[in-house]
Amino acid sequence: MKPDSPDTLQWAAVCALDDILPDTGVCARVGHRHVAVFRVGAERLYAIDNVDPKSGASVLSRGLVGSLGERIVVASPLYKNHFDLATGECLEAPEHSVRAHAARAEGGQVLVRLA
Repeated sequence: MKPDSPDTLQWAAVCALDDILPDTGVCARVGHRHVAVFRVGAERLYAIDNVDPKSGASVLSRGLVGSLGERIVVASPLYKNHFDLATGECLEAPEHSVRAHAARAEGGQVLVRLA
């Protein structure tokens, strides 16, 4: 089995909830992936791949969090494409979408499970 296969994936603790300021993100390595973890408001957590598919740079966690209509998004700091935090869809260029991962808080820790 590969290390990232669904059969071997578990919830991984990436940081304390208080380490992420509301409406910002952090980068974590989960398995072999760079994951951007976002805290929206006080308690909502989202996780998407951190690598900007257009540039190949691991920077999405540094983007600006906001909303476009009903969607909560992050704007890539390089090309300003918007990624839906719930689905990973790139709104301007769907072919550049990223994976979305499960994220939750438990016991003051942020946990991520890869998709």
